[in-house]
Amino acid sequence: MSGETENAEVYSIVKIDLDERSLAPATADIEHERKVAIYDLIEENYFKPLGAGEGPFELYLSNVERRLVFDVRRDGGVALGQVHLSMTPFRRIIKDYFMLCESYYDAIRNSAPSQIETIDMARRAMHNEGSEILRERLEEKIEIDFDTARRLFTLICSFHMR
Repeated sequence: MSGETENAEVYSIVKIDLDERSLAPATADIEHERKVAIYDLIEENYFKPLGAGEGPFELYLSNVERRLVFDVRRDGGVALGQVHLSMTPFRRIIKDYFMLCESYYDAIRNSAPSQIETIDMARRAMHNEGSEILRERLEEKIEIDFDTARRLFTLICSFHMR
């Protein structure tokens, strides 16, 4: 078995839950975005809490007192620990990302394909920037790959979507 295949099996999230009390009220579109992000995350991710040993893992995300809480557990629910991140470094990027999302959805209804594509590229770039901030903030706590960071960033945004 190659190391990459082994890592994919033992360093992954197999269950993710979002604290319902932390979530912003959701429209059908926002709820769909959350479900897709969770589905995609479970299907493919790399998640290695440093010092926790092998997984697979369960992740419970919440937003408590302006802090993002990663409650990490072993598959089956045994608590391994929590990682708390200040939301302050994410505020501007989330605000800008939401503005671009609004522009994108408005453009879909009213603009030429070239304008839609331009806004979508900016939206994706902003999402990538948020994902990189997440990876940096988790750097010495939880190792994640870029695609996992993107999906987690989507879920972090869902705490603020309205």
